[in-house]
Amino acid sequence: MRRKRRDGTYPIILRLGHFQRTTSISTGQTCSVQDWDTDREKVRRGYKGAISALELNRSLELQKSSALEVINKLRTAGELDYVSLSQLKEKITGKSSYDSFYDFGDSLVAQMESANRYGSARAYKGVLGILKVFTKKRELKFNQVNYEFLKAFERFHLSKPGNTLNGLASYMRTIKAIYNKGIKEGLVERDSYPFHRYKIRTVPTEKRAIKVDLIKRIMELDIEPESALFHHRNYFLLSYMFMGMSFIDLAFLKVSNIVDGRIKFQRKKTSKLYDIKITEQLSEILNHYVFDKSGDEYIFPILRRDTLALKYKDEQWALKRYNKGLKKIAELCGIQERLTSYVSRHSFATHALFKNIPLAAISAMLGHSKLSTTQVYLKSLPSNVLDSYQEELNIL
Repeated sequence: MRRKRRDGTYPIILRLGHFQRTTSISTGQTCSVQDWDTDREKVRRGYKGAISALELNRSLELQKSSALEVINKLRTAGELDYVSLSQLKEKITGKSSYDSFYDFGDSLVAQMESANRYGSARAYKGVLGILKVFTKKRELKFNQVNYEFLKAFERFHLSKPGNTLNGLASYMRTIKAIYNKGIKEGLVERDSYPFHRYKIRTVPTEKRAIKVDLIKRIMELDIEPESALFHHRNYFLLSYMFMGMSFIDLAFLKVSNIVDGRIKFQRKKTSKLYDIKITEQLSEILNHYVFDKSGDEYIFPILRRDTLALKYKDEQWALKRYNKGLKKIAELCGIQERLTSYVSRHSFATHALFKNIPLAAISAMLGHSKLSTTQVYLKSLPSNVLDSYQEELNIL
């Protein structure tokens, strides 16, 4: 009886209580005080309205039963204690702040950026952008992201020259992640999950590792210190000698990360802690960069702007220039293999395997959170390595 209507009636509501808080859910129906039976929670028989008292009470009972069914499903699944009052109301009413796949995806990007997870935010934003091109910027509802939609997007992606199955797999994993988060938020039912039928496929990647003698050739390349290639060569060697350190982790290294002859930092992608000994070779390169710098300064001339968001943009721009520089270095060294920032990381992993270092140790060195990720790195071994293993088996 908080809000009286002009005709003298009051709205009939469902009162929802959760975690000692309450809210109301509109039934869309009204009646007068005289027509409402408080004890029985229904309208009296003498009710005079657009529909009969029997029909109105049946409608109210159905809405109440439907709400209780949602609550009981959550309780049975063990999820009731993990939703807020507002989330529970959304699940009951079927209404959400995000009835669009794009709006929900954009909200996830905003959350990631506010948590300084700019790498993940960039990946999500990129996939949402590609989907908007595919749908010609038309609205995309969660229930439209079904098996047929995913197959159509697959055909769209693979029809473009240069696009690969592995590139598609990367997009699909992000779409899957957004959909899974949507299920948790109650925006879509688990029964509608399209990835029960659609399987994300990949193909073995090209061999990215190069031989040790080619690494030495890069090391011995005579380059003027004033040249951009001088830094690009150093980044490649440092990545290799820092146990396959990624470019973004190199970019964010500060002088303060050097502690007692070791590099100590947290990996950006997995938050895994690194603690690497600075060898004589590493020290020789690092000394060129840390000379006359304070502990708060970045070691390498990669990040130049102030805010974290702009620093991530600096890193991406520098990475593009770095890969172009590696292409030039490959030409100068007579290296036929394609040289990229990933090659140093893959080369380290492969050469570590050559030295009979256990897979678990290689995984820890690379900062992988899962052993399966390391196995993907080492999946395509050069044929001469497989030949040597075969020979060892023949001897036995």
